[in-house]
Amino acid sequence: MASILGARLKHFLPILLASTFFLATATSARAADAGEQLQAIIDEHWQYSLREDPIMAGRMGVPDYNDRLPGVTAKDRARRLKAEQDLLKRLQQIDGDDLSQDQRINRDLLAWVLENSIEGNQLFLDRIPFNTFYGFYNSAVEANDGLAMNDVKAYEDYIARIRDFGRYFDENIANMRQGIKDGFVQPKIVVQGIAPTVRAQVYDDPTESRLYKPFEKMPASIPAAEQKRLRAEGKKAIDEVATPAFARLADLLEGDYMQAATDSIGAEQLPGGKDYYRHGIKTYVTLDMDPAEIHKIGLAEVKRIRTEMDELIEQSGFDGSFEEFTEFLRTDKQFYAETPEELLKEAAYISKKIDYRLPALFGKLPRLPYGVVPVPDAIAPNYTTASYNPAAIGGTRGGAYWVNTYALDQRPLYELPALTLHEAVPGHHLQGALSQELENVPEFRKGLYLSAFGEGWALYSERLGKEMDGIYTTPYEHFGRLSYEMWRAARLVIDTGIHSQGWTRQQALDFLADNTSLSKANVRAEVDRYISWPGQALSYKMGEIKIRELRAKAEKELGDKFDLREFHDAVLANGALPMGMLEGEVNRVIEDEKGNS
Repeated sequence: MASILGARLKHFLPILLASTFFLATATSARAADAGEQLQAIIDEHWQYSLREDPIMAGRMGVPDYNDRLPGVTAKDRARRLKAEQDLLKRLQQIDGDDLSQDQRINRDLLAWVLENSIEGNQLFLDRIPFNTFYGFYNSAVEANDGLAMNDVKAYEDYIARIRDFGRYFDENIANMRQGIKDGFVQPKIVVQGIAPTVRAQVYDDPTESRLYKPFEKMPASIPAAEQKRLRAEGKKAIDEVATPAFARLADLLEGDYMQAATDSIGAEQLPGGKDYYRHGIKTYVTLDMDPAEIHKIGLAEVKRIRTEMDELIEQSGFDGSFEEFTEFLRTDKQFYAETPEELLKEAAYISKKIDYRLPALFGKLPRLPYGVVPVPDAIAPNYTTASYNPAAIGGTRGGAYWVNTYALDQRPLYELPALTLHEAVPGHHLQGALSQELENVPEFRKGLYLSAFGEGWALYSERLGKEMDGIYTTPYEHFGRLSYEMWRAARLVIDTGIHSQGWTRQQALDFLADNTSLSKANVRAEVDRYISWPGQALSYKMGEIKIRELRAKAEKELGDKFDLREFHDAVLANGALPMGMLEGEVNRVIEDEKGNS
């Protein structure tokens, strides 16, 4: 029997081997073809993105478009819609089974980006091109911030970009006027805060404009005569084009736009508002969720954190109520810097304490440095307490941890540890710089920012400070961290309350003030930010909740094999990901580790 089977096997073995060879060859060819198709789409999308967004191109180290600003006309939107729909269709035709794991991430991530952009285009969000945190005008002013300007060509491009302000502002103004016609506008309370900051950009002397800053100290490699010429042309461009553009925008905001601005504050109260708000949730939370569900999560988080805050007040030895304790924190002079320099120095000191402890929590750290920088005076009065401004690839500065030194009596020192962990390291700077330094990934992933990932990670970093010795050193600083966490939990309640449940501004102000130790100025600035930017405020807590869930799962399933440094490296390994994709990647790492064990 064995001899017969052996003879048959010997007869069929060449056929089996040949079939296996041809099957493997066909599979390999199909995989190679799918990979080539994907790469072609990725390359095409990247070149398209550079052309359509000259500001982004410059920040990604591509100077080819530094002489211009984006186009935002109806023709531009139609061109982008057609291009992105075509790219998405081709992308969806690629079978994921024929791709490697890294290629599947590239495909799925690009598909998410395209789908979100297409939906935003179809909703015509360009009708509201500003909020209390950013606007098209700020993007234009800051377009060259940190870019390398080492020769005459770079300055000539910059002057050409300044001369493009008129066209760019007028196109945005036209979109805003269409918003007025459609009733799709910002609320009046928002416009009242923004209009003065825009009017403040109208200078009699062009050298006072932030746009003139690159001309103040030019490279010695540029001959003196050329420097003189370029300065003169720069001043002329600011005076003849940029300043009048700001004046036209200020006139609109103070006039027709103010008249059309709504007294109501909810996104869902606008024409098409339900779709508008749901898109905001999908954009910033990176999940399609019901506002009512998020509101419920927020209320539960507020209750949990409030219990922790009450316990901390009792442990601190303070004799008084929660309201009395927060009033003490808001008013006692010991908690406030007397000069901008004192505030900046304290932020820098905390930053370096954290830097020292990072290797215990991360296997991979970024090469790019960062600095502590004051928020520019021109925008500080209406700006939030701090932010992070990433460096341009190949630029002339590191990451910038912006600290608001305006109204020092509203910038408590006990909040600085949590604030620094969030904005600098291991928050935004560490995460963003690692994304820029990713290797062997498409360029679009290096500069990709997804709010739930970035802000969720930054809020997770505030809690991570508890695991570092010497960062939270007093009960007040611990309370500051809880207050910041409560702040983000309250956002879930307030944002959904305002935009989907009919809350008034006063309700929102009272809820935030009653549940946090934030100063009154910060409370007002924050609530107006939520009003003006539907959905974005949800990203912090929803992202942090997901990251903490994933960590808890990894700790439970891996037990003694769990390594915190490896977990952090895994979360950050792919740059920014939507929450669903992040969960899939962390689950895959967990299963791989269990398999190895």
